[in-house]
This record gives sequence, C-alpha cells and structure tokens, in this order.
Amino acid sequence: MARQSGLGRGLGSLIPTTERLQESSSQLRELPIGQIEPNTYQPRAFFDEESLAGLAASIAAVGVLQPVLVREVSPQKFELIAGERRWRAAQRAGLESIPAIVRAAADQVSLEQALVENLHREDLGVLEEAAGYQQLVDEFGQTHDEIARRMGRSRSAVANTIRLLQLSDDIQRLIADGQISAGHGRALLGTDDLAFRASLARTVVAQRLTVREVEERVRRHEQPETTAQGGAGKVDRPMRPAALLELEEQLSGLLDTRVQISTGAKRGRLTVEFANLEDLERIYRVIIDGREDID
Repeated sequence: MARQSGLGRGLGSLIPTTERLQESSSQLRELPIGQIEPNTYQPRAFFDEESLAGLAASIAAVGVLQPVLVREVSPQKFELIAGERRWRAAQRAGLESIPAIVRAAADQVSLEQALVENLHREDLGVLEEAAGYQQLVDEFGQTHDEIARRMGRSRSAVANTIRLLQLSDDIQRLIADGQISAGHGRALLGTDDLAFRASLARTVVAQRLTVREVEERVRRHEQPETTAQGGAGKVDRPMRPAALLELEEQLSGLLDTRVQISTGAKRGRLTVEFANLEDLERIYRVIIDGREDID
C-alpha cells in the first residue's frame, strides 16, 4: 500500500508564518492527491528534476512536513496556490494524500501568492518572473507600483524585469539557458535595431562579453561618431577610467536605474534613465532624501 503522510501534533510549528491558520476561512486538512491540480497561474515553468527526485526520496522516508496551500474550486476539487514542488514530489513518492491548508482565494490572490512563494525561494527564472508580472498587468490591471509593493520589489526592478519580454524568443532562450544574463538582456534592449541586437547576443555568447562591454557596443552603434576627416563612421573611444565605471555602478545602485557618465574636454554629462513620470519622481525623492541626510 502507498505510504500515507501524517499530521502529527508538532506539525503546526513547521508551518511558515505566512501559512499559519490566522483566518477562520482557512482549514488544515488531509486531501487526496488526485483531488489537487496545478495552479492555473503558476509562474514557474521549470522544475529541476534532480531536486525534485531528492525531495521525493525525503518525502518517501519521513512524509510531507509542510502543508501545501490550496483553494477549493469545486466540490472535491482543489487548486494549488503554493507548494507545487511538494505536491509533485509527493506524487512521485507514491503518497495517496497530502496535508493542505485550504483557503478561499480569488484568481488574483492565487497568482500573487504563487509568485511570492517562488520569489522568496529564489528558484523562479527571471523570464518566468517577468511573465508573472505581465500576467498581473494584463489580466488584473495592476500597475508596476502595485506589483512592486506587493512583491517587495522596487518599481524600476519590476519594470526592467518585464522589459525582458520585449526580447526575441532566441535571446530569451539564451537567458533561460543561462548563456547570457538578464543584465545582458537589458543592455541589448538599448538598441531598437533587431538585427544588430540578435548579432550582438550571439557575440556575447561567443566572446563572453561583460554587461559593460555590451552597453558600450550598443552605445557606439546608436551614437556613431564623426571621424577627424569629417566622414561619418564608428570609431572606438579610449578605455574609460575604472573609477568612472565604478562611480556609474554606484549611482545606478543608489538610484535603482541605469546611469551613464560621459566626459569631454570641457564638460561632462550625467544621464539618468527613468521609465515614466512616476519613476522620475521616485528618483527625485531618492536624491532629495540623500541630500537631507548630508545636511
């Protein structure tokens, strides 16, 4: 007979704070695995097979120690909100039932809770994260500010993550496979020349370019300089000082957006990118708050 999971007296202490039975509408029950189905709004598309096999072996040995979170969608039918890895592993381990917290949850809450759980576990791919954010925008009309507040992210971080969905399928595949980073993807979005973008993405893989190198190549492509002979053409600029690059990076981190510093013979230019007026106001507040701290 297949092994049954148990609900021991000590189980309550193993339930995360976010899943404790604080609402009268929540119930801790033992549900048949066959009555549970995956979350319609599950943002994660990939489950590591080796990790899943390890969890299944652990569950087969000691049972499920942490309940999954579900909502009832019809009599004797439940949908996962959080805990799909545990549910999948329990199936592999041959369990017939699994401990579950049954909670009333609307579609929007279901998606948000699934996203939050995966984000907190840091095992959600950046493109899956972007797709989840976009789903909140498209299906539930949430703004980037609302998503940022609910997910514990900055507004610009949410916006920059969603922007990755503007990349072609081929480049997104490179990110998903780990051949280039999300930072490379954001740098590639600096050009609207799709052919150049695709070519540069291949160069990133072949030559292992850094994000800074990609940004520089995009800049040179977008802003061709005039040669000393007066003819138009692209020329390489001298190597930028390391101190300047470090300052750029520090400002980018402080303002949570892309910052570029350019220098000339008599003057320089500081370029701070912003997504919209709300993001510009956020940057202004960061600068003003910093000035007040100095004063």
